[in-house]
Amino acid sequence: MERLCFAARHDFDFLPITARIEVRPARYPEMPAVAAMARSMVPGVQIGEQGLLQHHLHDAESILVFAQKDRLLGGMAFLYLNERGHDALLSGELSPTHPDFALLAGRDEQVAAIYIWAIGAVGRGIAGLGKMAAHLRKPRYVDANCLAQPSTAAGRDLMIATGFRPIASSQPDLWRYERPWKRLAADVGASNFSQGSVFDARY
Repeated sequence: MERLCFAARHDFDFLPITARIEVRPARYPEMPAVAAMARSMVPGVQIGEQGLLQHHLHDAESILVFAQKDRLLGGMAFLYLNERGHDALLSGELSPTHPDFALLAGRDEQVAAIYIWAIGAVGRGIAGLGKMAAHLRKPRYVDANCLAQPSTAAGRDLMIATGFRPIASSQPDLWRYERPWKRLAADVGASNFSQGSVFDARY
């Protein structure tokens, strides 16, 4: 994570949404530009255009871009993990840039965990993060916690500001964001809150 500035603290799921920034799946012709941005903005990312295309063909929503009037301002790349993929990530057996696609959720499957393996934005692009979080509240993703590994001090600051916390795992420097409704469900336990109240907190 690089070139990000986020002074205020906001829970990731409650980041403000700006109408000025468009968040959408990357388009096929944009892949060379997306690959170039990833290499320039995210230290350690060596994936090229063909690698991104493999991710895109597997799941078109795995690469989302920030745009304004068709000008690309950045984006985020995800691995939507199934249960086996989540376990493999925690055990250090998953390669984020060259994953075994059997460890990823199919397009019609519920996602068990979301690994954010690249994020970068320039200028006003970071304002699209609220819409990106809203995308991850869709039914397919809503119960999946988010995980990431910061590659810069700015990326670490962003995760701290949005509620990510480091966790113990065999994957080095792995951070997790637990969805607020899952935290609430664990906290209320046998309290007087109804299950419906917990569910409604997602929206």
